[in-house]
Amino acid sequence: MTVRKFRRPGRLVLASAALVTLASGAIAGAPALPAPRHGLTVLVAGVDSREGLTAAELKRYHAGGKGCDCTDVLMLVHISAANDRVSVVSLPRDSLTEFPANHVDRRTGKTHKAHPAKINAAHTEGGPAFTVEAVERMTGTPVHRYLEIDFRRFVDGVNRVQGGVPICTDAPLRDPVTGLDLAAGTTRHVGGGEALQYVRSRRADGKMDFGRIQKQQRFVANMLRTIRTDLAAPTRLRLLASTLRGTAPDERALTVTEMLILGARLRHITPDRTEFAMVPIRRFNPLITGVGSSVAVDHEHAEEVFEALRSDRPLPKSRPDSTSEIPRGLGEYRPAGGASLICP
Repeated sequence: MTVRKFRRPGRLVLASAALVTLASGAIAGAPALPAPRHGLTVLVAGVDSREGLTAAELKRYHAGGKGCDCTDVLMLVHISAANDRVSVVSLPRDSLTEFPANHVDRRTGKTHKAHPAKINAAHTEGGPAFTVEAVERMTGTPVHRYLEIDFRRFVDGVNRVQGGVPICTDAPLRDPVTGLDLAAGTTRHVGGGEALQYVRSRRADGKMDFGRIQKQQRFVANMLRTIRTDLAAPTRLRLLASTLRGTAPDERALTVTEMLILGARLRHITPDRTEFAMVPIRRFNPLITGVGSSVAVDHEHAEEVFEALRSDRPLPKSRPDSTSEIPRGLGEYRPAGGASLICP
């Protein structure tokens, strides 16, 4: 089986909301962030790891079970070279790709042959560095920095936001697996535990992982707006950055100082200067031995999206006719302005 890859240009070198809003001023003597000619791209990865959550928290947040150490969230966050626009493109965790030969599985020490895999398995097999490489290979888009958030850091990070983060819905959202229960027309400010239930939910609206991605993007937009009102408190923002960042020495990982500098660059960004999209999906793939169920990216359409990121241009508009074969158009590419995702 052949899995198409996007071209890789030259040498490639909810956490996303914090990334684009942290800090109130530059830090004297701090190392400079990369300033690529065509903008800075950060890969934000939400990892299915329950390490650090207590038994009581696991029960209260319906987060029991064994974590896969895989990525349930993959967001490419592109900051324009002029620091006046932020574009966020989500990659569904089940996107089919191909891992190259001769990479070592960190769990077993086994050297793999090239094989098909879902993109979320890159972290399981090879950790953060391999995840970055897999996303670069799949999208042809350079990743300059990496930010990884697990359940513990997500919960603690959201709890740092005074007053909580608003979540809302026009239709009822009830998910017995995560415990999410929102009535239609509801807007509620939540702390870390309820926020985790919200961004993990994929059974509340019948939209599977596509619906979960929509919730994650809505949460990012609302957290961004919430944090912007608190930029006058740099001490709290540094605590938030430290909580989200953790201490792992991951390759190309954002440092706390870099997060604060980046926030200073973007302190005037408002929701109308942000945009969110999911990579275009063509169809569900037949079951593949060793991989399971996966989704096929619409390569031709997706190349337009990733070329926009590489060229530092706004995301392309949706096409008049859907290219997705998935029922109800769930795999359609429909970019949304951040302002349209803000809760009332």
